Amino acid sequence: MNTTGSTASGQRDGQQDAQHIRRPVVAGRFYPDSPAELQSMLRAYLDEAAAPPQKPTLLAMVPHAGYVFSGAVAGCTLAQAMLPQTLFVLGPNHTGRGSGIAVWPEGVWRTPLGDVPVDNALAAEFCALCAPARPDTLAHSAEHSLEVVLPFLQLRVPRVRIVPVSIGDPSLAVLTAAGAAMAQIIRRAAQTADPGGQNRIAMVVSSDMTHFLPQDEARRLDAMALEQVTALNPQGLYTTVREKRISMCGVLPMTAALEACRLLGATGARLTRYATSGDITGKTDSVVGYAGALVDVP
Repeated sequence: MNTTGSTASGQRDGQQDAQHIRRPVVAGRFYPDSPAELQSMLRAYLDEAAAPPQKPTLLAMVPHAGYVFSGAVAGCTLAQAMLPQTLFVLGPNHTGRGSGIAVWPEGVWRTPLGDVPVDNALAAEFCALCAPARPDTLAHSAEHSLEVVLPFLQLRVPRVRIVPVSIGDPSLAVLTAAGAAMAQIIRRAAQTADPGGQNRIAMVVSSDMTHFLPQDEARRLDAMALEQVTALNPQGLYTTVREKRISMCGVLPMTAALEACRLLGATGARLTRYATSGDITGKTDSVVGYAGALVDVP
């Protein structure tokens, strides 16, 4: 299987059971299924960060390809992030299955490193505030974009709790509504957080960039999209990707998350790292782009 980019992966039905255990579908392919090997690889990527975290993070964008291709970008980004224990984790829907805004409602997500609990109360609150959102496990059952990011979060954020959201609805109005709902929840949590950030909530978006174009062209197009990301311009990102036909697979969740950041008063994002699969393989005729970005709490 090609693990350089966001191909639909591992559509094995029956992986989830009545207790809402979301079992891994790309372990052993996109990343090691051995806990010891996985931890070793993750720590190597996390140690590549150029700088330690300085401020609390509101949003982190990281890629989700096979670790050999995108792990360095994800590790460098998350090592510079100061994330709380409760996270909205948002990714694209590559498979087309399930709801347009699909929220895994309860239970745990399992990785080789153990189980990550879902914050069921927060998931229910998000669905109540965002009319298009639906409790839905089908959209997540064979979707790899969040699964690939979770082991990084397990190492970086001990006792992390998540609200997994898969976004496939292309309506800007729906994405804006999702962003507004997250902003409302994050703002309310911040009002009750202690000085150490207890009860704070942040967002992690999983997205790769341009897919299967020559490296120079991929870099040129990705720079256009990332300019909108660093400007915290959700509509600008949405419009640029559509008009320039940029194959950024996570543009929909990133648009929603940028809207939340904008409503919460953030003013800009910083790019942590950019790379392509060609940097690893040496083949630049057809690459996938990977970018990491962080938004600080305003």
